[in-house]
Amino acid sequence: MTKNTAFRKHILAAATMMAMTFTATGASAAEKVTLQLKWVPQAQFAGYYVAQEKGFYKDAGLDVTIKPGGTDISPVQVIAGKSADVIVNWMPDALAAREAGVPLVNISQVFDRSGLMLTCKKASGISSPKDLKGKTLGVWFGGNEYPFFNWMNKLGYKPDVDIKVLKQGFNVDPLLQGQADCISTMNYNEYWQLIDAGMKPEELITFAYEDQGVSTLEDGLYVLEPNLKNKAFVSKMAKFVKASLQGWNYAVSHPKEAAEIVVGQDASGAATLEVQQRQMENVAKLISHANTKQMGYLEPAAYKRTVSVLLSGGSSPVIKKDPGDKAMSHVVWDAASKL
Repeated sequence: MTKNTAFRKHILAAATMMAMTFTATGASAAEKVTLQLKWVPQAQFAGYYVAQEKGFYKDAGLDVTIKPGGTDISPVQVIAGKSADVIVNWMPDALAAREAGVPLVNISQVFDRSGLMLTCKKASGISSPKDLKGKTLGVWFGGNEYPFFNWMNKLGYKPDVDIKVLKQGFNVDPLLQGQADCISTMNYNEYWQLIDAGMKPEELITFAYEDQGVSTLEDGLYVLEPNLKNKAFVSKMAKFVKASLQGWNYAVSHPKEAAEIVVGQDASGAATLEVQQRQMENVAKLISHANTKQMGYLEPAAYKRTVSVLLSGGSSPVIKKDPGDKAMSHVVWDAASKL
């Protein structure tokens, strides 16, 4: 071995060591975040999957794990058990959980409009909400029932007295099989399952919660309140929110590509591009502030309206005490907007 050869090997070894050190440092520098979704992979959560696929989280210095939901998975229980840093949830469920002892705080509101509807067969004789009396109505539980019961209370209908409540599975079978006169649907999902099953739009009548004045805030991001006292956690969540909103802005502008990414995340193989693109296009209608500076900002007026709706449940309100401003915080969103 010549002196020059030995020198070159020494330089090469040093360079290799530096590269390995840099790689290890870079990997360890990525901050880990675990996100628990409310449901299975579908375009309802496209923004998070897009942020992952397009590298927005990685660019923000984050190593994000996205955990799909399911019938036996409660995001509230997951975050209460410290198995997630942040969850996607509906505000009625989050505020009910907070009153029950899980101190959830909204840090960003992605959907600023509700997609929840009650969908009925016109053949059942229903043409307005007053016709719901005496009918069998399918309702999702597991935290999704709160807006429905508030609406019924507003109408003056007592469950199992004036209306029959059918605990609805996460499908549209009760309407197709004649077990219910109306069922709960989302404008981006179950309504279209009815159409795909062969029903025609003119055979159905829908009552959007938005139009009935009983809508509540749906998909938002929630963390545990004590964590917001930790500056490092707030900084990490600010990066996460900024990258997530970047993913949502991209998904709204590129529904087909977003749908392709979502389909790629569906391990069951049940998701199709056509259905997920349609879902993405309808989800986009619920995100009024996409690609604006207000994207993801929780409007205090919308928060207070939701609290008011949840408190107005008569003898069975969803929440009994107004949480005030403690269940919402702009500290993460403000920090994200400065990045």
